[in-house]
Amino acid sequence: MNHKEIVIEFKDEAEKETIITALFEIGYDGFAEEDNLLKAYIEEDRFIADSLNEATQKLGLSYQLNHIQEQNWNQLWESNYEPVIVDDFVAVIADFHESIPGVKHEIRITPKMSFGTGHHATTFLVLQLMSAIDFKDKEVFDFGTGTGILAIMAEKLGAKSILAVDYDNWCIENADENIIRNQSKNITLRNEDTADCGRTFHIQIANINKNIILDNVDYLASQGTDNAILLLSGLLAEDEADITSVFTERGWNLRKVLHKNGWIAMEFNK
Repeated sequence: MNHKEIVIEFKDEAEKETIITALFEIGYDGFAEEDNLLKAYIEEDRFIADSLNEATQKLGLSYQLNHIQEQNWNQLWESNYEPVIVDDFVAVIADFHESIPGVKHEIRITPKMSFGTGHHATTFLVLQLMSAIDFKDKEVFDFGTGTGILAIMAEKLGAKSILAVDYDNWCIENADENIIRNQSKNITLRNEDTADCGRTFHIQIANINKNIILDNVDYLASQGTDNAILLLSGLLAEDEADITSVFTERGWNLRKVLHKNGWIAMEFNK
């Protein structure tokens, strides 16, 4: 799969996060940083020039557009990939990194263009929420698995079985590589475009975006066992009220909200 790379210069961290938010909302799902340059990636067949121009013009920014061939993607991504360390809980590292001392868990991934490498605030926040949850012998659903990191993390925390789904073939391919690389045995990977599973789970995770969560709210709300936990992210701080409303209406209770750079991760229980 070929990709488009957008390169935008930013002044500070606040502006960088504003740019990421704007691009994420129009479908960009891979980000890398080099000095004061932000690089954003989108699959070629999902690239819409008018949407990009509108988003950047609103911010008063210009951009450089590059075409990335699939065969040189790994080299490009690896050159920008840095380890992600979530407190002393987990380090997400690539094959070419040394192990990080002082963390409880390690996830090794093949860095490819998939949202959810741990660099983005939402994945980081979900990992933080997971660190305080008992996954032992639980059945878990990971909706929009991306790289598979959260499913792999669930298994490392003792989950009995994990169903991980994504609509994107590129994500499925990358998640499968990462599942194998981490010797995960309890993860079932499927190509699906909804959260409709026809079964219940002790823990559900959806790190995706507001619109897709709302499109699947009835599935997610109905698929929890008694005392189930639901982790939601891919959300902006201003999404909190809407998401809280639709899930509390369906019998879920908001327990915790974590914030990072304008993004949130939410934990509900039933």
